[in-house]
Amino acid sequence: MGRKGIETMVGLFVLLGMLGLAFLALQAANLGSTSGRDTYTLQARFDNVGGLKVRAPVRTAGVTVGRIRSIALDPKTYQGLVVMEIERDYRFPKDTAAKILTSGLLGDQYIGLEPGGDETDLKPGDLVAQTQSAVVLENLIGQFLTGRAADAGGSAPADGGKP
Repeated sequence: MGRKGIETMVGLFVLLGMLGLAFLALQAANLGSTSGRDTYTLQARFDNVGGLKVRAPVRTAGVTVGRIRSIALDPKTYQGLVVMEIERDYRFPKDTAAKILTSGLLGDQYIGLEPGGDETDLKPGDLVAQTQSAVVLENLIGQFLTGRAADAGGSAPADGGKP
């Protein structure tokens, strides 16, 4: 094999490596669209969307059933309006609940759908009525500290410590 042949093989190897890295980067960022399945949209309103991002997964029982298409502020209710793209293979009852959950302790956030028992299904474009907003770690810590301060302050005698 001549010098040109070796250079060509090395070039192809480098090109394949770069394509592999690009594929992995798209998968890690949830930007790669590996399924060309047909989808429909559902909407949900949340008081606090936390760190939820566009293209984050929508899961049921740990299975990814869709992705978040958009997140916007509803100008009338001042709530976060989340539009989800759900694969057509999956149907959910009208009394389905949507929760913003976190993968692990400090992982990425996603929407978890918990199906209800209603006989009728949500239609494309419907609003998921039952929602639970994101749990914000800073708020939990603040409530914990405020509760501790109230407990410490409430331990003083009612008569001001007089005998």
